[in-house]
Amino acid sequence: MGLLEGKIALVTGASRGIGKAIALKLASEGADVAFTYGRSKEGALAVAAEIEAMGRKAIAYASDARSFADAHSVVEQVVADFGRIDILVNNAGITKDGLLLRMTEEQWDDVIEVNLKSVFNYSQAVVPVMARQRAGSIICMSSVVGEHGNAGQCNYSASKAGIIGLTKSIAKEMGARGIRANCIAPGFIETDMTAALPQDLRDQYAKTIPLRRAGTPDDVAKVALFLASDLSSYVSGQVINVCGAMNS
Repeated sequence: MGLLEGKIALVTGASRGIGKAIALKLASEGADVAFTYGRSKEGALAVAAEIEAMGRKAIAYASDARSFADAHSVVEQVVADFGRIDILVNNAGITKDGLLLRMTEEQWDDVIEVNLKSVFNYSQAVVPVMARQRAGSIICMSSVVGEHGNAGQCNYSASKAGIIGLTKSIAKEMGARGIRANCIAPGFIETDMTAALPQDLRDQYAKTIPLRRAGTPDDVAKVALFLASDLSSYVSGQVINVCGAMNS
């Protein structure tokens, strides 16, 4: 029996990258998985097929992560389709990098709304469901730059720092209802986003990491599994860095 047998997970932004890896990891340990996607319906259907091949139930929902109404509608539909929600992974996110002096208002607003507001949207929608169950785990994807900042990423860093504060507050507010909330803060992870960087720059980043390699989506997914399962039953309000000691 898997660590998540009988559990229902909702993962936002799971058609690719870290979100996909988390959805597959949770399913591999017995969870049925609902997940959202923004643009790539083809990618979302492929992820759903992989999960179903494991013998688990999977449904993909089209959703604009920044939309409060979409979040509440998706959560309502997931409860109708699956009966409950035990795990929420707030993973949806984008980057629109630029130096502060050149950053546009649109670049700032888009990143804050997709990365930070989406966490508020889905967490607020899910909390009443978990409160009725007297149990639940909320996992939010932050970043090491949310703790340390990064040149050229004022918007992204601010959004990820905000996620940490929001998550810690949820943990304090909802602990009495049996709801845990934690952050994962990845470092340099091999995803579609980082693949767009020149190879020599990626190699340079890897040399600065004590473990001498970039992380993989599966490295992050393993920590998400820990936080989703009863292995972390007394862990709440925490930030777990998955960075190879990059910023330690």
